[in-house]
Amino acid sequence: MAIEIEHKFLLLNDDWRELVVKSVIFRQGYLNSLPTSSIRIRVSDKTAWLNIKSATIGNQRNEYEYKIPLIDANEIIELLCSKPVIEKTRHYVTIDEHTWEIDEFHGDNQGLIVAEIEIETVTTKFTPPSWIGDEVTQDLRYYNNNLAHTPYSKWK
Repeated sequence: MAIEIEHKFLLLNDDWRELVVKSVIFRQGYLNSLPTSSIRIRVSDKTAWLNIKSATIGNQRNEYEYKIPLIDANEIIELLCSKPVIEKTRHYVTIDEHTWEIDEFHGDNQGLIVAEIEIETVTTKFTPPSWIGDEVTQDLRYYNNNLAHTPYSKWK
């Protein structure tokens, strides 16, 4: 079993943009979201994954991820996943020994930008860059499976 340990943050400004080393466009759809887990299909340019995550609130969750054929993934997203599908560009920024993943959402979640940092252990220390704002790790609205059901554009 893999454990994902991550923190999510809002951003204070766009200063991170000049530090981007790579960007990847993702589409992901959810097959289910239960009180215990979520099952999603994620597609990038040439790769697709089936991903299962525990629905644990906080910075530590069980995660299982498997590559699947791209053609199957696109078909599953179109035919079987709930709508809207999550569309985002993930920008990668490396600071010190950590990689920050900044998700810039599109479609029904346009306007939302969230930064995440995945760390090795719960005691791993990191220093947030100056462009990092409030932590939203505990706020369920920012979880992708919730954004698929209640998009940012529908928030009041």
